Amino acid sequence: MGFSKSSSLSLSLLFLTIFTILIPLSTPADLYTLIYKGCSKQNSQDYTFQQTLTTLFNSLISQSSTSHFFKTTAGGGRNSISGLFQCRGDISNADCNNCVKMIPQMASTLCGQAIAGRIHLTGCYMVYQTSDFPQGSGTDLLYKICSSKGANFENKRDTAFGNLETGIAGGSGYYATTYDSVYVTAQCEGDLSVSDCGECVKEAVQRAEVECGNSVAGQVYLNRCYMNYGYYTNGGGLSSGSGQQTGKTVAIVVGGAAALGFAVIFLLFLRSLGRKRDDY
Repeated sequence: MGFSKSSSLSLSLLFLTIFTILIPLSTPADLYTLIYKGCSKQNSQDYTFQQTLTTLFNSLISQSSTSHFFKTTAGGGRNSISGLFQCRGDISNADCNNCVKMIPQMASTLCGQAIAGRIHLTGCYMVYQTSDFPQGSGTDLLYKICSSKGANFENKRDTAFGNLETGIAGGSGYYATTYDSVYVTAQCEGDLSVSDCGECVKEAVQRAEVECGNSVAGQVYLNRCYMNYGYYTNGGGLSSGSGQQTGKTVAIVVGGAAALGFAVIFLLFLRSLGRKRDDY
C-alpha cells in the first residue's frame, strides 16, 4: 500500500496546530502523557458529528484491550468519520487499553468540534478525520524534537540508525535496539506493508540526521511512522530539547515549557529490550 492512497488516515499539516508539554518523570502514567496534538482549523457544524465521533471512539476503545492497532469508520456517506489507534509495541494490552481510553476526553478538550485530529501520547496515539478531510503523504513530517548538541558520537549514532533500518525491515512493525550507548526505536502504523514501513522509517532516520544534526537525542514523527534515539554515557541522562512545528503549523507552548523528557522514552526503551511482540 502506497502512502498517497486516499484510504490512509494521514493529516494535512496545513490544517494542524501542534503543541508540546514537559513530560514528568514518575509512574506508568507517563505512558499517558501528551507529546503533541494536531487539530484541523475547520470545525463541524453538523449536529450528528459528535454522536458519530463518540461511536468511533467507543469502537476504538473496545478493540484496544486485545489489539495494539485498529482502524475503522463510523457513520455513512459524507457524515462518516474514519479513525485509528496505535499503541507502542512494547506495552501490555492493559496499558494499551488504558492509554487509548485517555484520548477521547483529551480530544474533546483540545480539539473540540474539529473535523480531524491527532492526539499522540507517550504510549499510544489516535487519529480521526471526516471523509472530506484532505489526505497527505505518509512521510509528511508532523513533529520533531531535538536535544542539546553533543560531540564525537555521530559514528555510533549512524551505526545504530543502520541497525534500526535493518531491524524494522524484519516486518514486526516495531523495533528497539541499542549500539554502544545509543538507543533507537521505531514504529510504523499497523497496516503499512513491510516495504512501506521500511521506507517510512528510512525517511524518519534521514529527517533526524538533517533536522537534529549532532543532537544527542531526538524524536521524529511522520504521518505513518516515528523514530526516537538517544545517546547515554556513564549512566547519565540527556538534556531536554525544544519541540518544533513543521510546515505551516503553529507551535503553542504550555506553561512556557517547550521541552520533552527524553529519559521517559529511554526508560520505556530499556523495558522493551529483549521483548518481541507479534502484535503492534
